[in-house]
Amino acid sequence: MVVQESQDTKLTHSDSVSPSQQNRSNTSLSQFSGNSQHFTSNENIYYEPEEYTETDFLLPNQLYGRSRLTRSPQPKDANVSGAPEESICSMVVQILVPFLLAGLGTVSAGILLDIAQSWEVFQEITEILILVPAVLGMKGNLEMTLASRLSTAVNAGKMDSPREKWMLIAGNLALKQLQATVLGLLASLMASLLGWMAEGQMPFNHIMLLCSTSVSTAFVASLLQGIVMVGVIIGSKRIGINPDNVATPIAASFGDLITLALLIRAITWSELYPYVLYLVNLSFLCLIPAWVAASSKHPASEILLHTGWEPIIIAMLISSIGGVILDKTVLDPNLAGIIVYAPVINGVGGNLVSIQSSRISTHLHLKYSPGQLPEGRQSCSNPWHTFFGSGANHRSAKILLLLVIPGQLIFLHVIHLIKGGHTLPSPLFTIAFLFASLIQVLILLCMADCLVHCLWRRGKDPDSYSIPYLTALGDLLGTALLSIAFLMLWCIGDPGSV
Repeated sequence: MVVQESQDTKLTHSDSVSPSQQNRSNTSLSQFSGNSQHFTSNENIYYEPEEYTETDFLLPNQLYGRSRLTRSPQPKDANVSGAPEESICSMVVQILVPFLLAGLGTVSAGILLDIAQSWEVFQEITEILILVPAVLGMKGNLEMTLASRLSTAVNAGKMDSPREKWMLIAGNLALKQLQATVLGLLASLMASLLGWMAEGQMPFNHIMLLCSTSVSTAFVASLLQGIVMVGVIIGSKRIGINPDNVATPIAASFGDLITLALLIRAITWSELYPYVLYLVNLSFLCLIPAWVAASSKHPASEILLHTGWEPIIIAMLISSIGGVILDKTVLDPNLAGIIVYAPVINGVGGNLVSIQSSRISTHLHLKYSPGQLPEGRQSCSNPWHTFFGSGANHRSAKILLLLVIPGQLIFLHVIHLIKGGHTLPSPLFTIAFLFASLIQVLILLCMADCLVHCLWRRGKDPDSYSIPYLTALGDLLGTALLSIAFLMLWCIGDPGSV
């Protein structure tokens, strides 16, 4: 948590500055407000609206080292801003519990997907498997991004005021519902296009089924998970836990399971009551103007309403490519077993990299002005620096990487127990799976270190941009590496179990 200046300190500082400095401070405050409403202290003052950037509303105004009018970023005062130092023990404990919960959620999703793939509708409409990674990827695009933004807001003291807190939450939830509705429609259209390109045909009733199930699943899942996410953030703040460590993995803990269960249920209903589901989805689409209006109530969400579409749409396209790989792999009877493990490897990689991305983003928001990097730091550094540099985020990168092997061993054992416990994964399969997961997380953590700093240097908010890209790349990397592992095991004749 950021230690805020006391009210007396602020008043004393205000009395000691010159009138010209007070004018500059007032102007900066007007830029921070996000609209033409006045600020009230002892009298009402009216300010003209100014142009904003993505990072303007994430921090209290006093955290900037210099007025934004100067446009020259300066380091923030370490005595004014800065999260408390975390011990390695507390960091591990805060990360481990939600990480295990998230892993169990992805294991459950994998088992559910394995059961559902044998259903007639999945056999008839294979494009559903192309849609699955894109729909599950919305967890990274929307829920984890919301968790990262609100975690930064908590650490920066932006949720100390009840009115500001609920305005920020309401604006972000409305924006998320809007993005979920649009992304659900785009994901279904992308799955239909990729299916048509692969098969050479795409019946219209299949397109309608994909669109209706995707939109309804995205809308309901986003609403449920958004409410849970807000509760987690507020609860973390009250009990003194760093939300960066727990919010994003808890956002993913049962996100995959809930989303996949809703998708399968929607597919079932679309076959039984297609026209009812069409009307429900039409009503969801009709709510778009209302979500747009609600998103405009807070300056931060209003900015993202105009600038926040690029990362989530590109991430959806990347996840869809991973869906094509999954679809083609599952169609081969010798490689069909991949469907149980794909949500696990993708979910674990996305969960771990989202924690690191959120931590680095919060550190930059608290310590540096937008566009400025730590002294001697380039946007991208070598992998050695990512894991062996000095600082809490370098320690967390090592911890996250070390969690991969024991975590995946636990999840493999849980899958073995859920499937009846009759067969154990073969030693070669276990080694191949662990190696693929380790390579995936290693690449993702290095990319997170590079991408977050690069976005910050360009004045982009990493909370809104980095996690969609990283989780989508995690889906693509995980599916591709796992497919290669299964293919190699099949080529050498390993059955995958003993």
